[in-house]
Amino acid sequence: MQKGGFKPSEPKYNQEKVISNINLLIETFRKSELPVIFIQHDGTKENAYIPGTIEWEIIDELNQSPSDHIISKTANSSFYKSDLDKTLKELGCQSVFISGWATDFCVDATVKSAITHDYDVNIVADGHTCSDRPNVAAKDAIEYFNWVWQNYTPTDSGPITILSTEEIKSKIQI
Repeated sequence: MQKGGFKPSEPKYNQEKVISNINLLIETFRKSELPVIFIQHDGTKENAYIPGTIEWEIIDELNQSPSDHIISKTANSSFYKSDLDKTLKELGCQSVFISGWATDFCVDATVKSAITHDYDVNIVADGHTCSDRPNVAAKDAIEYFNWVWQNYTPTDSGPITILSTEEIKSKIQI
């Protein structure tokens, strides 16, 4: 959810609603004293999303707080050679709630890594987005990945759970 990925010339499917849903969950997590973690892609090796540049920054529409954790990553998966697993363990997290952009790249890779790290994985069904792809409309890609994740073979930590923003809000005790 960085500025470089949210250019007006490259609209994302249901972008405003996805951002609104993520902000609702951020607020819910903070009220419940649960950690909020933002991921920033360092694309130096791709000559994009270079730290310190405008495109690297988190989009202004997301409600960040100084108490939030920020993790830098260099590959699609937020776990690959990053501090994410270490930070989650230090925070005592056994469950993760995943949202963001891009459904078919970073979100998918992070979901797969989270299950192999034995986290209880929860996907925000209406909290991730992408652009239209060659031969696949963004809406169809999002629906497809929600279906795929829901049908993964359960790991020791259980199946992946796909929940709407409202379902997550009602599940989190405030």
